[in-house]
Amino acid sequence: MQQPTFTPPGPGRWRLDRSHYPGGATPISQWLIGESMAAGMEQVFAESGVPARRIEARFVHGFMYTRLVPLVGGDRDPGRMPPDWVLWTATRLHPEFRRRTARAKAALRDRPSLEVAARWEAEIRPRLASSNRQLQAVELDGPDAVDDRTLQVHIADLLDHVRETCELHFWLHGHDLGPIARLLHAVRGWGIDPREIVPALSGASPATVAPLTALCALRDEIGERDVASFDDVRAVSPTAAKLLDEYLDERGSVLATGYDVTSFTLRELPGVVLASIREAKPPDTGAWEQTAAAVRARIPEQRRDEFDDLLGDARAVTDMRDDNGPLTAEWPLGLLRLALLAAGRRLAARGELVDAEHTLELIPEEARRVFESDRPTGEELAARAAARLAAAAWQPPDVLGPEEPEPPLSVMPRPLADLVAMVQVAIEQVGLDDVRHQDPLTGVGVGTEPYVGRVRVAASADDAIELLEPGDILVVRATSPAFNAVLAVAGAIVTAHGGALSHAAVLARELGIPAVVGAHGALDLVDGSTVEVDPIAGRVRAVQPVA
Repeated sequence: MQQPTFTPPGPGRWRLDRSHYPGGATPISQWLIGESMAAGMEQVFAESGVPARRIEARFVHGFMYTRLVPLVGGDRDPGRMPPDWVLWTATRLHPEFRRRTARAKAALRDRPSLEVAARWEAEIRPRLASSNRQLQAVELDGPDAVDDRTLQVHIADLLDHVRETCELHFWLHGHDLGPIARLLHAVRGWGIDPREIVPALSGASPATVAPLTALCALRDEIGERDVASFDDVRAVSPTAAKLLDEYLDERGSVLATGYDVTSFTLRELPGVVLASIREAKPPDTGAWEQTAAAVRARIPEQRRDEFDDLLGDARAVTDMRDDNGPLTAEWPLGLLRLALLAAGRRLAARGELVDAEHTLELIPEEARRVFESDRPTGEELAARAAARLAAAAWQPPDVLGPEEPEPPLSVMPRPLADLVAMVQVAIEQVGLDDVRHQDPLTGVGVGTEPYVGRVRVAASADDAIELLEPGDILVVRATSPAFNAVLAVAGAIVTAHGGALSHAAVLARELGIPAVVGAHGALDLVDGSTVEVDPIAGRVRAVQPVA
């Protein structure tokens, strides 16, 4: 199939994001992200006073592009930037800018993200976990499985659920990144590279290390016994059975290798889970206090109390940031995947589908009537699957649309200028701006010790994760938060995309695994070759060619 022309999906400048969807996104993910990101970000921007309308995502031939939509004029292509004096006047007289300035002042003063983090722990997280478990309890296969009609209703319920939770996901991101971005912005203002303070967030995310802690408990219970299946684990002892069932109940239905419904859940990767149990070691996240103290000593003495407060706020939201994705996105999407596959198996057994996985090609409205006669035929869905997989190999442009000039921060009221700078540093450190280093194997290093090992490289985590042997270096485009459930096997991580606040960097930091993230040439490494991952230099070096 010849690569088509990539045209902008709307006015303005659009940037390619392959850290979440590398290409070939399913129709359900395109619908979900397209609707929920815009709605969630628009709400949190308005509440917080950010002088932009929203961040929105649109897909072009299955590739995800994002745009920061201006507060005014975002529905048309940008023109020439007015003179500074006009911008200065407009940002003080325009009614919406005045409302945003008032909200920005209130947000910077009242720090509402701390209240959201408290609500997350006391109310939002338990409610989400309960809803996910209720939906997880529906029997999809076996003698007690629900009938076709009930399964179809279940899929519709899951679509509604995931649409709601993903909008919540993006709204929460405004609050779980806000205090961290404020700390990074302040540190930069004191002449310090923001990346230097990021390790001071280590140890503030129990959610990230919780899967590894559970795996360590299982490893201790199993001891040296050889276990080749979940049944073998359960046969070790009642305690081992209980620990495994609790682990799978909490994480088994979570998408573990990506964000799309084509990604595997942990329940589908028993070999990976068993290997993770065998290799589980308590994480060593380092001493974050030393990092904080070293940075603090370089800050003007009269600003150190401010630094302490900002660091405290950032650490207070870190656990919510790292727990947000699995609860609001990867678990609900994993449940949707499993339900669609269950429907696909029934249809394939009746000869109505070529492959059970082709239910993943349905658009949402078709999925809601998966057992109805007016759904697409098996041949139509097979053609969609083939076209989507072929399109995933295309080479999309990094940007689409005309350059979109940004007004200088100097023309904005101070609260708005501060918030814009915070958004900019967050985008930069998460890695969404996809900075390309001169050396394609250089990126952001995480850790203090180099690691030498065998490369396991794949364009998608699905291709690599089942082949990963203990101690291998996992090389992928990017990771999702749910990777924390399987990274006990990896000796190191290298990603092509990401920054100091990306999920790959967070996981490596919290689990004590050496990493280089954002090395854009990572996928060109030879699978099976031996390399050194040097987090101190932020570089990957070849040690020997593949035999």
